[in-house]
Amino acid sequence: QVQLVESGGGLVQAGGSLRLSCAAARLTLTMGWFRQAPGNEREFVAAIEAFSWSTRYGESVKGRFTISRDNAKNTVYLQMNSLKPEDTAVYYCSARDGSIRLGDYDYQYWGQGTQVTVSS
Repeated sequence: QVQLVESGGGLVQAGGSLRLSCAAARLTLTMGWFRQAPGNEREFVAAIEAFSWSTRYGESVKGRFTISRDNAKNTVYLQMNSLKPEDTAVYYCSARDGSIRLGDYDYQYWGQGTQVTVSS
């Protein structure tokens, strides 16, 4: 079992920035971020592989969000810039053995989620 603990959510005005953090017991895993707004399915946001550090982004966040990792701190970050009201959601950190996948069903480990609210 891999425990994931998110932090950094909150309320921000449109155009602002937030940085989410996800602390893990180990980072020899592909790490991903998903989000879920009320009434919507969980949506892929970004992911980063363990060793190649290859990244992948959802279309709606490309150019605005950046995923990174600090293996010394066993922490993954999601830097979110130019936030929009439609980015409002609960953001979940996730992890999986293997390469990046876009489906949430491919990720074995999940954090509890952190709320991000963007006001207009």
